[in-house]
Amino acid sequence: MTVLTRTTLALAAIFSTQAHAAALTSPDGHIAVTVSAASNGALTYTVARHGKPVILPSPLGLRLEGADLATGLKIASTSAIKPVRDNYELATGKKRRISYAANEQVYTVRNAQGQAMDLAFRVSNDGVAFRYRVAEPALPHKKFISEATGFSFDKSAKAWLQPMAVAQTGWSNTNPSYEEHYQREIAVGTRSPMPAGWVFPALFRSGDTWVALTEANMDGSFHASRLDAESPEGRYRLAPPMAAEVFTNGALLAESRGELVTPWRVIALGSLKTLVESTLGTDLAAPAIAFDKARIQPGHASWSWALLKDEGTVFEVQKKFIDYAADMRWEYTLVDAGWDRSIGDAKMRELVQYGARKNIGILVWYNSSGDWNKTPFTPKSALLTREARTREFAKLVEMGVKGVKIDFFAGDGQSMIAYYVDILNDAAKAGLLVNFHGATLPRGWSRTYPNLMTVEAVRGFEFTTFEQSDQDAVAPHAAMLPFTRNLFDPMDFTPTVFGDIPKIQRKTRNGFELAESLLFLSGIQHFADTPDGMATAPAYVKGFLQDLPRSWDETRFVDGYPGRHVVIARRAGKAWYVAGLNADAADKSLELDLSFIGKTGGTLITDGDAERSFTQSRLKGGKHKISIKAHGGFVAVFQ
Repeated sequence: MTVLTRTTLALAAIFSTQAHAAALTSPDGHIAVTVSAASNGALTYTVARHGKPVILPSPLGLRLEGADLATGLKIASTSAIKPVRDNYELATGKKRRISYAANEQVYTVRNAQGQAMDLAFRVSNDGVAFRYRVAEPALPHKKFISEATGFSFDKSAKAWLQPMAVAQTGWSNTNPSYEEHYQREIAVGTRSPMPAGWVFPALFRSGDTWVALTEANMDGSFHASRLDAESPEGRYRLAPPMAAEVFTNGALLAESRGELVTPWRVIALGSLKTLVESTLGTDLAAPAIAFDKARIQPGHASWSWALLKDEGTVFEVQKKFIDYAADMRWEYTLVDAGWDRSIGDAKMRELVQYGARKNIGILVWYNSSGDWNKTPFTPKSALLTREARTREFAKLVEMGVKGVKIDFFAGDGQSMIAYYVDILNDAAKAGLLVNFHGATLPRGWSRTYPNLMTVEAVRGFEFTTFEQSDQDAVAPHAAMLPFTRNLFDPMDFTPTVFGDIPKIQRKTRNGFELAESLLFLSGIQHFADTPDGMATAPAYVKGFLQDLPRSWDETRFVDGYPGRHVVIARRAGKAWYVAGLNADAADKSLELDLSFIGKTGGTLITDGDAERSFTQSRLKGGKHKISIKAHGGFVAVFQ
């Protein structure tokens, strides 16, 4: 008997003892969700694709103080199916103009005490989303206790997951910051090596269906979730943040004296191509707040700290990096930690003016921290209150600074999520761009807050400059990111180094480094290389990085496998840019179908025979056989 047959029989046995609503399907009819209430009051849902189960019967429900809305439930009513249509623009993602279409149905459930909860499901052609809403008038104070929500997979499924670091561990107690390596292609049910669980997005493969789990629409009223460390029998449950993940004296978990509404729980699913091209993580985020469109300026930035560290954060070095940015025709220079002491306000004003004369905007670093970690870097504790933020942001605007990089947050508690949101709102009012580091996954914030250019939340390039072990692991790690961390949200990996890394033996070829500049999406791409390192690249590579578009109109998945290799094409106007990298230790030959580009010829830049060399050649439209060297990569431009 096949696994699928056993699963089908099990589902039939379960459904025979349940009352369930008719399936809610996607607009194209390929995805179906069924919500059921068992005779014992257990509320569950299932998800199928092409008639085959993907998410097996999985629990639903919330437990609030004074209201158990996870057991003893009955479906009291089911709304009519409502088509949902939404169109929006995004300057920092896979494509600029996005259309979202889904079918929505709301299930009202009641417990034995008659207390009610609404459960809204949406099904689109690329996935499923649901959220809870509790407006029970008999429960004026709604205090979250726990969530029953789960995601059950067949035992044959595989997972690609990143462990969640334990709060208050790591350098100067700065964890968690979504900065671990992924465990690749592990059996579902594998326990996390860290008791805090697994982060979002979480990637799975069940049969021929790929699944990415995440959440969206964090408005500051709710805490952020993750997957529990334990997943017995392949059932993953949502887990709350750890006790220390809060703003000083702030709340850990959500509570409300009005409605309590959870973020959307998101299940993107389909082929690997469907996942990589999906925008579900921003489709379910709230619409954009008011922000001057003229100030939404994605771009590229020079950045000294990646290789020069603190010693480079001085006036004369930063002037050189402004010159470097101008030479590369980039838009920004980022001045990192300690500038308030090593440069000071007066000289920073002079630096901003120097940059303005060369059309380079200045971005400056801040420490978010009050007393939730032991970080010494300054400016510190300058943003902790609205009054302080307003004063500090006004000073920066008067100086001519374009944006802020804010580092070292405490995690995912409700009060910390509210702190992120408050910063974004106050920065928007001041007209400042924002980059969060040492931070949580943004979960669609780049749609809601157009001034949010990028977020770290990744074990990025800087880690490979600290330890050889991180450099040794960087190739497969980088090949994971387009399928996971960078799937829906901008990511500040800070890529691309052609020169040497002090005290570290670089393990990636130059083509790999160049491909990252296109593969990794970030509203502001902070390039890690120095002027000296960039000078080692030929003129045509420099020209590629000068002309590389800052935002995209379309994205196409071409080929890849998580942690092994990836090839993605992006369009800006009429020009197509294609990039690929190979994380394996052996050369890889691929046949790429680029017929969607048409017959336009293109230019290929890839690794030469020498370890740190490039080669350039011409390509014709259509199908191509391309060989990518071990730990190498390529870019191609068709225009």
